[in-house]
Amino acid sequence: MSTNNQVKTTGGHTILGHPNSLFVLFFTEMWERFSYYGMRALLVLFLISETAKGGWGWSRADATSLYAWYTMLVYFTPILGGYLADRYLGTRRAVLLGGFIIAAGHISLFLETIPSFYLGLGLVIAGTGLFKPNISAIVGQLYGKDNEGGRDGGYTLFYMGVNAGAFFGISLCGYIGEKVSWNLGFGLAGVFMILGALQFFFSQKVFGDIGTAPTKEKTAAAHAADDTPAHVVADRLKAVFVFAFFTIFFWFAFEQAGGSMTIFAADYTDRTLVGTSGLVFKIVNTLMTVIPAAVLTWLLFQLHRATGKSQWLGNLLLVLAFALIWGLVIWMLGREFAMDQSEVPATWFGVLNSFFIVILAPAFSKLWEKHWNPSGPVKFGVGLVLLGLGFAALAFGAAGIPSGAKTAQVSMLFLCLAYLLHTMGELCVSPVGLSYISKLAPARLLGLMFGVWFLNSAIANFIGGKTGAYIDYISATYSMSTFFLIFTLIPMGAGVVLMLLTPWMKKKMHGVH
Repeated sequence: MSTNNQVKTTGGHTILGHPNSLFVLFFTEMWERFSYYGMRALLVLFLISETAKGGWGWSRADATSLYAWYTMLVYFTPILGGYLADRYLGTRRAVLLGGFIIAAGHISLFLETIPSFYLGLGLVIAGTGLFKPNISAIVGQLYGKDNEGGRDGGYTLFYMGVNAGAFFGISLCGYIGEKVSWNLGFGLAGVFMILGALQFFFSQKVFGDIGTAPTKEKTAAAHAADDTPAHVVADRLKAVFVFAFFTIFFWFAFEQAGGSMTIFAADYTDRTLVGTSGLVFKIVNTLMTVIPAAVLTWLLFQLHRATGKSQWLGNLLLVLAFALIWGLVIWMLGREFAMDQSEVPATWFGVLNSFFIVILAPAFSKLWEKHWNPSGPVKFGVGLVLLGLGFAALAFGAAGIPSGAKTAQVSMLFLCLAYLLHTMGELCVSPVGLSYISKLAPARLLGLMFGVWFLNSAIANFIGGKTGAYIDYISATYSMSTFFLIFTLIPMGAGVVLMLLTPWMKKKMHGVH
């Protein structure tokens, strides 16, 4: 793919200094993450909820075990999806197909029968395999020699789209699922995935030739254009595998958010607020919800200005989705303000990660750009240490819980501090990793290498879910504090090891910073 062709595909327009096509991907990924995280926030709570309350009445161990299998498979299938796109489908067709399969999965979950529930999980797993690695690969394909300097910033902005979707998915699907109806929460996730897939379908002309299906001619041209010596390619791929391996230590702990940390929020955290504290929470929650919605609406307006005439149908679907978001936000906040006493939903804490990312991502982007820009292994190591510190805060907060206790009233501040530290760690690992893969991997293997990245997330999710299933056993045998210390020491140890590997990693990256 020539750089000139890439520049042409953006139509000469930029938003925040980046190709307008980046923001088509931004919103498509946002709706996919809305659906994934919205459903994920409900999954364990739905399974462990009593049958009288519409749940399935499963044990915590069984629920977190299913969660482990589900999240592992969601991140396992991208290696197959990346391979299929590189060899046969092209990244664009893979994203489109994946989006509609995910939407079908959410519709199946909404039907609320046992067979449709498992079918729905299977369809979401299959669709994510096609969608996830290939939309990340397209982001990298928007940047060539003429705009290479914008790549890291582009991935950071894209990552804001990921987390904006997670934020609204968890807050709206979580709220409706917990407070109104489980199947309406699952159904809402499906509505936004359908809108996201259609929006991408009607806006794809903005990409020009980027992401089209491979042909023999294109493959031969890509091989000819890539004059990197074979030993350099091999070394850089080794660096990709090392980065991907160390993400296991990060995500195995981080993904406690959907399992053991949700259980800790539901059963061991004081979430009841009355009087002034209740009012303060309602005001803070309103600002936390309205400000990101306003920022995203402004971005939508900028995208419409840049592509309004040529992509009017895709933009119209985005307007419809945002009208629905605003309507749900106003309804939810109005409903909460009408209540005298406020109980913070257990799923609410999950939105803190996404909120902090949307707020902190520009600051981290500026930090790397202007003040401190260490090599990738150091950034990863710092991220792992910060993650461990977040669990240290939870271990300290849980210190007073007696062994084997099924409920407690720990202050919400410990969970809030943990999510803040986890988010800072994530910003040192995830967008940095995505950018490094797009820089280190040859173009012909881009989809596959993103698949390898997500494969390690699959392993981490499975280990994390299985470890989370021991929350009752470890807290009864030792203490809840001991359970969280496991997730303190392992990531911090891995972070120190990776920082010590920095000189070796720099050699393998051959000048890529």
